[in-house]
Amino acid sequence: MPTERIGRRTRRSTAKCVPVKKGRIVISRDGPYLVSGDLPLRKEISVVGVEGEPEKWREGVKCRVGASYRLCRCGRSEQKPFCDNAHERVCFDGTETATGNSFAQQARRLRGRNLELDDAEPLCASARFCRPRGGIWQLTARSNDPAKRRLAIQQAGNCPAGRLVVYDKKTGKPIEPEFLPSLSLTEDPSKKVSGPIWVKGRIPVVSSSGKAYEVRNRVTLCRCGKSKNKPFCDGRHIRARFSDGDKSVRK
Repeated sequence: MPTERIGRRTRRSTAKCVPVKKGRIVISRDGPYLVSGDLPLRKEISVVGVEGEPEKWREGVKCRVGASYRLCRCGRSEQKPFCDNAHERVCFDGTETATGNSFAQQARRLRGRNLELDDAEPLCASARFCRPRGGIWQLTARSNDPAKRRLAIQQAGNCPAGRLVVYDKKTGKPIEPEFLPSLSLTEDPSKKVSGPIWVKGRIPVVSSSGKAYEVRNRVTLCRCGKSKNKPFCDGRHIRARFSDGDKSVRK
């Protein structure tokens, strides 16, 4: 299957076409994320550019995990990123408040010269890769310029939440990074906070009621416990000054 590369992170994977058969994430009621299927877990750190905004990701340490593991969802575990049952002690309210609407139902389309952009603002995780060089909206509008087109594709692909998806205007096909199924614990040194769980490679996420959310190439799950769009991140980790203790965000 042909693909358009997005930096060094693009990989060929059959996971682009179908959900992974084994790996999945199940949300326990008022409790942790239950991860199964031998899904790798690592740190991923945003790196700022000359404009003081994130422009690329840097891989951090790989976490030692088994075939299944539990990730903290309340933000209060003393063994972050793993659950230590702190949710019981703090009476965590993990009620899922996401609408369950599809990406297409939430997105607005911007039509540029060479690219089109779908922007689902309710999914924003405040990662801020969309801001440099005039912003992805201006870059898309002027995407007949090869350099601007390339930057728009890069910015959209770096959006961990999948809020931003660019399409080739001629073919109508999305230009997406191809990820092997995996999870990343994001870190945001410029804000001195730890960010959401970046879920990559079309891993199914199942609600505590047993209903599956739309399977997507990239989504972000809240791990500070403060999101108003649970289980997804809405950027409130910044206001909450959430930290998992990673050395990249220590003050």
